[in-house]
Amino acid sequence: METTRVTPDIWMFTFAVGQSYAVRLPDGRGWALVDTGLPGHEGPILDALAELGAGPRDVRDIVLTHSHFDHTGSAAALAAATGARVLAGAADAPVIRGEAPEPPPVLQEWEVPLFESVQAGLADVPPAPPCRVDRELTDGDTLDWGEEVRVVAVPGHTDGSVALHLTSSGVLFTGDTIANVQQLMPGVFNTDLQQTIASFHRQAALDVRTACFGHGAPIVGGAGEALRAAAEALAAAPQDGRTDSCP
Repeated sequence: METTRVTPDIWMFTFAVGQSYAVRLPDGRGWALVDTGLPGHEGPILDALAELGAGPRDVRDIVLTHSHFDHTGSAAALAAATGARVLAGAADAPVIRGEAPEPPPVLQEWEVPLFESVQAGLADVPPAPPCRVDRELTDGDTLDWGEEVRVVAVPGHTDGSVALHLTSSGVLFTGDTIANVQQLMPGVFNTDLQQTIASFHRQAALDVRTACFGHGAPIVGGAGEALRAAAEALAAAPQDGRTDSCP
């Protein structure tokens, strides 16, 4: 696992597949995690937090942007180790709790070989253990992390996908609705592509300076302008979520 400082108070943990983020809250309020990686990453995450001066009980919130196991896989273990509350979009909460199956993606033709390759690469990874969800998030909810954190419903990748917008500092956590892989683009493997595209446009309209993605490097400074330019290109592209340079 690689640890990268994104801003003075945000760190990205990068795994072989996907990434998660640690947020240091001001005034000694503790820490928050956004997503948790595949199963088995709880040890490296706790070790990385310790290197940053945070003990397990300093973790206050674990926010899961959506139900896919590369984001929720270590949530149950981290929740048990830290005592943090777990928050997730209301529509994805039953999947995260293990009460409902994960809805399969509706693949575009060009996504099929990519999906098969990813599935093959993760064939030996166990499913995410069920994890409690202490608070179900809906659009417009707010969290107090020393500044207002507004929950933005961004369905399409999954029904309950949520983004987090730190309104004062202009930070946006997009989950997988937006990826920054070679270019800014809608995330792949969606349950509803048109909803994902609409969610992309909604996030591009926010006041954002730093954008943190589920896959791909964060954009620090000028993220809002980059998102709006990408949204304009997307509006002019074929409505399969793909532009000429998508994989």
